[in-house]
Amino acid sequence: MLRVDATQLLKGVLDLAVLAVLREEDGYGYDILRRLRAAGLEDVGDASVYGTLRRLFNGGLLNSYVVPSDEGPHRKYYALNEAGRAELQRSGKVWHGFASIMEDLLRERGKA
Repeated sequence: MLRVDATQLLKGVLDLAVLAVLREEDGYGYDILRRLRAAGLEDVGDASVYGTLRRLFNGGLLNSYVVPSDEGPHRKYYALNEAGRAELQRSGKVWHGFASIMEDLLRERGKA
């Protein structure tokens, strides 16, 4: 029996979700995690988000900078750069196309 696992779906779109969260405002790891969960991705794990941030940064899609904190360790912030914005736009188009196809497949059709 086939069972769709939300965590498997999430793995496939986490890069896109992180880029989308950073579109409007820079953020540090825990802040990005909190924003993803607040948006409805409650199952996203800490390690997955931090790994995604490292991968996107190493891939040249994010810039980073450190902000001193009076209440603890300094925070490493991430920001979309031009390459990241281009990837967000490209991946967003792919996602919308895929979602449209799935909506068509899942839509109940009248029986002939």
